[in-house]
Amino acid sequence: MAKALLAVVVVAVAAVLELGLVGANFQDQCDITWEPQNAKMTEGGDHLTLSLVSNSSGCMLRTKKQFIYGSVSTRIQLVKGNSAGTVTTYYTSSIGDKHDEIDFEFLGNSSGLPYTFHTNVFADGVGSREMQFRPWWFVDSIPIRVFRNHEKEGVPFPTKRPMYAFSSIWAAEDWATQGGRVKTDWTKAPFVAEYRDIGLNICECPGSGSGSSSSFSSSSSSTSGDAEDPACAQRCATSDHWYAAEGLCQLSDKQLRQMKAVQLGYTIYDYCADAQAKGRPVPPECSMPQY
Repeated sequence: MAKALLAVVVVAVAAVLELGLVGANFQDQCDITWEPQNAKMTEGGDHLTLSLVSNSSGCMLRTKKQFIYGSVSTRIQLVKGNSAGTVTTYYTSSIGDKHDEIDFEFLGNSSGLPYTFHTNVFADGVGSREMQFRPWWFVDSIPIRVFRNHEKEGVPFPTKRPMYAFSSIWAAEDWATQGGRVKTDWTKAPFVAEYRDIGLNICECPGSGSGSSSSFSSSSSSTSGDAEDPACAQRCATSDHWYAAEGLCQLSDKQLRQMKAVQLGYTIYDYCADAQAKGRPVPPECSMPQY
């Protein structure tokens, strides 16, 4: 269904630090599911910090509600100064091995160098659809990527499994910064990411795996996962809410121009181009319409 494109487009637009659409706070809307001692909420839950204190102790936040369609947004101030080896994430994911996920990871770097903005899409447990960017310092409200719904052509798309929204900070010095060549300076710990203005405008679809996760990897927290709920997915896709409107199933002409400019000027890795350059099988969606 054409409306399924919204599942990625709207979340993608919101996830690049767009202001929240519906007022909420972290205390009411979220749980800290990993290392809660490394999280701090102030200002009545409107301000949140997640801290990475060692190579095995970070922090994770997860929304209390699950959804398939909608928008989730927040404002993030990434780790200041030398953030090499750290990863700050913002993503949506279902629970279980065969999971769906829309993934944004900010890979830290040495002082004065820009973050790497890593994106990926999983559907039916299959990922490896990475695109990376070296962005400007402010990313607000600029779309950077679309992953179009080609389910009719046999390409899985994340419209069946209820997802949570997550954010986390964790250590990945073995790969995150220049392929692991630049290590984390742990004398600078704790590394702190700050959050404000969480916004949730979602069509709630509770799943079966709604218990708390104790791991920073949402996909490993449950092997059984959340059952598909076709009735809920159909209800959300055909509802009268703004996220099911025809005009929001694709980017506007202005947004499309913005995205093309970003991809032309700031892309440092594209899984489609990489497969073609290395003579590997090119994923089928790479030859299909992208917008």
